[in-house]
Amino acid sequence: MVKTGGPTRAASAPVLDSMDFALDRGSPVPLYYQLAQQLESAIERGVLAPGNLLGNEIDLSTRLGLSRPTVRQAIQSLVDKGLLVRRRGVGTQVVHSQVKRPLELSSLYDDLEAAGQGPTTRVVRNERVAAGADVAATLGLAEGAEVVVLERLRSTHGQPMAYLCNYLPVALLELDTARLEATGLYRMMRTVGITLHSARQTVGARCAAPEEAARLDERPGAALLTMERTAYDDTGRAVEFGTHIYRASRYAFDFQLLVRP
Repeated sequence: MVKTGGPTRAASAPVLDSMDFALDRGSPVPLYYQLAQQLESAIERGVLAPGNLLGNEIDLSTRLGLSRPTVRQAIQSLVDKGLLVRRRGVGTQVVHSQVKRPLELSSLYDDLEAAGQGPTTRVVRNERVAAGADVAATLGLAEGAEVVVLERLRSTHGQPMAYLCNYLPVALLELDTARLEATGLYRMMRTVGITLHSARQTVGARCAAPEEAARLDERPGAALLTMERTAYDDTGRAVEFGTHIYRASRYAFDFQLLVRP
């Protein structure tokens, strides 16, 4: 086992130079993959933050005692994932981390905050509308009944991550725009005594339409993850119906699969 660390060797990469990398040269796992995994973990944990510089391949290979092809392959694997970018005359720079969210009844805002992602919200729409047939049926209301529709752009580190559209019964709670931009919807529900109990959820994927791409700072046709969720409180009442889209380059759903006995 070889551990690397020590004093700064490149002024352009002070954060990286303060890190230790454990590279096991006797392992059957390729060195490039070991390095890539440890860099990815550092990005996910916020040790390497957006904007941090890693230096160039020569600096990295010298510091880590690895060949340039090995370092290049590790970096390229993270460039392909959208976590790093190469900048001419600057070196390799951290772009962002991909959020991996467990499939459970939780708020995106709460999950991002717990992961240290610094979520911010911009409310695009907050108004009352007549419920269409699908929304009314999902919320257990009569067609044409008044509902609140919310549209919000959720960002992390100043970069858009998701566009959220939610429908709620008008009598459920007061949905103040300023509060919606300062906290999460589910957290607001909890403060007024609404206890979320269960949800039905569908996850899918599709290509971004031009308007969606513009909102999420993606190119038209880029991959998007989609989610539809109907959440119920502890009385069995449907309290919200959401249709959300996420940038696949920055977001993933995390599953735990169990074998039935």
